[in-house]
Formats: sequence, C-alpha cells, structure tokens
Amino acid sequence: MNAIQETNFQFPGQTGFYRGKVRDVYSFPDKLIMIASDRISAFDVVLPRPIPYKGQVLNQTAAYFLRATADIVPNWLLDTPDPNVSVGLKCEPYAVEMVVRGYLAGHAWRQYRDGHRTLCGVALPEGLRENDRLPQPIITPSTKAHEGHDEDISREEILSQGIVREEEYVQLENYALALFSRGTAMAAERGLILVDTKYEFGSIDGKVYLIDEVHTPDSSRYFYADTYDTNLQANQPQKQLSKEFVREWLIANGFQGKTGQVVPAMSDEWVQQISARYIELFETVTGQSFQPADPATDPQLRIEANVGKSLAV
Repeated sequence: MNAIQETNFQFPGQTGFYRGKVRDVYSFPDKLIMIASDRISAFDVVLPRPIPYKGQVLNQTAAYFLRATADIVPNWLLDTPDPNVSVGLKCEPYAVEMVVRGYLAGHAWRQYRDGHRTLCGVALPEGLRENDRLPQPIITPSTKAHEGHDEDISREEILSQGIVREEEYVQLENYALALFSRGTAMAAERGLILVDTKYEFGSIDGKVYLIDEVHTPDSSRYFYADTYDTNLQANQPQKQLSKEFVREWLIANGFQGKTGQVVPAMSDEWVQQISARYIELFETVTGQSFQPADPATDPQLRIEANVGKSLAV
C-alpha cells in the first residue's frame, strides 16, 4: 500500500503552503486545501513511518461530523474531492481552542489529582474520581500555540487580554456547548461516551465558522458505554476509542518524547495493526463501512488529479 508521507504540490493560484504534524495545507486567496497525510504523531513527535489509510480515516471522519453539525454552526468545508482532501473557506482563526469536557479525564484529572480545584477559571467540586461525569459540561479554553504546547487560559483572561471580544466569545461558548451536545447524542447511538473534545473557530467578515476537524479520535476522547460503570466502580481504566494504544506502545518501548529518547522502530506488522485500528475507529464512530482508496493507484497522482478537477470548477 502506498502510504502518504508528505505532499509537495504546486497548484494553479496557490498562494502559500504549511505542513502541520498530520496535514499539508495549501492556501489560496479565499480557500484552503487540506491534505490529510498518513503521518501519525504522538507526544508532539511525528513518528518515522506513515500509516496506510490513516489520513483517509481522519479526513472522512472529520467531513462526516462537519456535515452532521452544519445545522448548528456554519463550517469551513466546501468539498471533499478526494478521500484524503478537504477544500474549504479560508477563515481568520480565533487564537483559542474551545475545549469541552463532560468527564474528569486526561489533563483535567491530572490537575484535579494534584490538588487544583479550578481549571481555566472553572470551579470543580470536591470528591470527584478519575473519569467521573461532571455535573455539566465545562469549557476549558487553551491558547493556540504556533510552536510547542497549547496552554490553559481562562475566560476572564481571554476577555481582559482582548484575545476575543466578549460578544464573539459568548457565541463561541454557545456553539461549543451545542456541538458537544450533538456529539454526545451521536456517540450514544454508537455505544460510546464523548468524554472531551476541542473545537476551533474562525471568522469571515464577522461571521463565525467552525473550522479544522470535529469529533475525530485525534481530537476527542471516547469511552465505551457498556463498560463505563463497571470500570468506574472497580477503579479500573476505561476502555477508550482513541489513538491511546499508540502512546502506550511508545511508552512500553521507552519513548515519551523526552530529550535524548529515540523513537522505537516500527515493524511492518505493527504499522498494519495501527492501520487496522484506525479503520476500526472510523467504522465504530460513524457506523459506516470503510471503503479504502484504490491501492493500485499512486495516491500522489490521484490527489493531484482530484484537486485539479476541484479547482477547475
């Protein structure tokens, strides 16, 4: 299978290019073309081998949820001319991510465990356990870092620093909570619990749009509903639907992204296992059967041709 490590196209009318950890982003005067590569990252490090179909899974999952939430908030997506490609409106992004949490897990739990009872300005009650459901979903914003890690920030700090105007920020809050409610309902239909997720927004001429990806396993944490109560009462880890299994493998092989550590070698068998798990993630979250892009076609040629057709319209 021809996995996509990176792309280096020069499309007609292209005005810029940016390579993220996973996506290659091509800029045009009024639109963006995002190509989801098969790169995979963990601990803020891109791993040495691409994962076949991982980009297709990510792109198609994001498109599925963008279309399923378009009645709540307008979003950037215009077209998906290729399994790995999304074409959308070029928005001016807000410099914050709206992180919504329904459960005390991950970063929120680590802060709580260490004695903090306020997260991003939001007060948390005493007596909570790891993975407990919160009394109601909370928003714990983070700054959008161009380099390094995003950082927690409170609503009050966002407004006092003028990062987002209050009127707009209230709109972002309302959209984020409505999206989380829809995501929670959609997850429940699939036997899943949407634990936490992040949303990114942008604007065009003062109108707010949802941008980037939505409710994908790369941007969200899911628990399996059928084992949640049993594991919680037994104080056992929750069965998750995410790429956590990749992080666990790296940790078991002595890598956590720390200085001096070397990424372990990835065997062909392990790469195929990751690919199969990502396909499983897609089918579980969306309820759709995964249809892999034609493995007999060079994906670079396929993508270039499909993007070219889209631009010509």
